[in-house]
Amino acid sequence: MLNLSTYLVIALALFCIGMFGLLQRRSLIGMLISIELMLNAAGLNFLAFNRFLAPDPALGQIVVLFIMGIAAAEAAIALSIILALYRKLRSINIEHARELEG
Repeated sequence: MLNLSTYLVIALALFCIGMFGLLQRRSLIGMLISIELMLNAAGLNFLAFNRFLAPDPALGQIVVLFIMGIAAAEAAIALSIILALYRKLRSINIEHARELEG
């Protein structure tokens, strides 16, 4: 039988994988995927707490829908920035993006 701690451990694992990927990747696409994993972990936490602790079952689901909307908007904006960076530098490596400072 699944309980709250099982969901929280899975969400913690997702968040840690996302944080590790965010810190290790040099590619902007890999960083974007890692941020999406972290947002999914937050959504899983909201749903788990909603399932086991909240009296109103719709509240956690509404919050997760907002998280999904934010993730979609973040992905669209980030991909447009990555495309603009690729057109300018012919690379999506984060080390090359530091040349744009100034």
